[in-house]
Amino acid sequence: MEWLPVGIVIALAMGFNYTNGFHDAANAIATSVSTRALTPRVALAMAAVANLFGAFFGKKVADTVGKGIIDAPVGSVGLTICAAALIGAIGWNLLTWWYGLPSSSSHALIGGLGGAALAAGATVKWQGIFDKVVIPMVLSPIVGVLLGYLVMTAIMWLFRGAQPGRVSRGFRYAQTASAAAMAFGHGLQDASKTAGVVVLALTVGGYHTGSGVPWWVLLISAIVISLGTYAGGWRIMRTLGRRIIHLDPPQGFAAETTAASILYVAGLAFGAPISTTHTITSAIMGVGATKRLSAVRWGVAGNIVGAWVLTFPGAGIVAAVSFWIIHLFV
Repeated sequence: MEWLPVGIVIALAMGFNYTNGFHDAANAIATSVSTRALTPRVALAMAAVANLFGAFFGKKVADTVGKGIIDAPVGSVGLTICAAALIGAIGWNLLTWWYGLPSSSSHALIGGLGGAALAAGATVKWQGIFDKVVIPMVLSPIVGVLLGYLVMTAIMWLFRGAQPGRVSRGFRYAQTASAAAMAFGHGLQDASKTAGVVVLALTVGGYHTGSGVPWWVLLISAIVISLGTYAGGWRIMRTLGRRIIHLDPPQGFAAETTAASILYVAGLAFGAPISTTHTITSAIMGVGATKRLSAVRWGVAGNIVGAWVLTFPGAGIVAAVSFWIIHLFV
């Protein structure tokens, strides 16, 4: 059964996609739930649907992950690299989920690909990683903090004379739209990354040629990440929604709008696979800083940044070890 190794890699990709969904569900809805704009289950259902639709707009991101990170050799070695990368990413997702740390599933996947490729002696496209991953990884949190601060400052100025209770109620309704926009951006970014790995596996397995992403790959990636999103990620949701700063509805709206805008520009214009986690977390920090700098729990933020720094090497090491173990039996 020549298709079996490819089928196993696709199953692992969907396993990663599912963990990505429940790991990153908090990205889209934590602020809406913490401000009581939406109930948890309604928020999760809305995020799942928006994820589903967003996935079909992320072809550029899929191309970057499938072709711009590594050159995997055709055959069993290439499939082993894909499998080991996915095991590394899944392992890192589960570890950070257990500790409630909103690390990046995207960077776990890319770190896994790099670690597995190095273990196999395959080519890692360092220039592509620098241009499409490292630069956006550094810039997106900086832009998130600054833009979040500016958007919240503009909201405070525009509604400076309004009655606070009325403003709060209005922004609770507005958060439905901003949370949906954030979830759409998550689908655009994260489901597409999984689709890119599936296309890579199909290519090295001899089942795909050309530059397109098959529609069925996008479809199953979208469905699985939506199911994972609906399963929820309550541990991380508490970290984003309450432990960094206690948000009110205007702040939640500002953070979600900021993060969604960055995701759209990066994915649609540049095909850059940026982290939805980094983006929403930094936006929350920027929004919170408009109160006063001490309003942000910088100790919690520091723990999150530590998880960000460790994601690439952590997932890469797990992927490299996984490659060596699998290679013993293949």
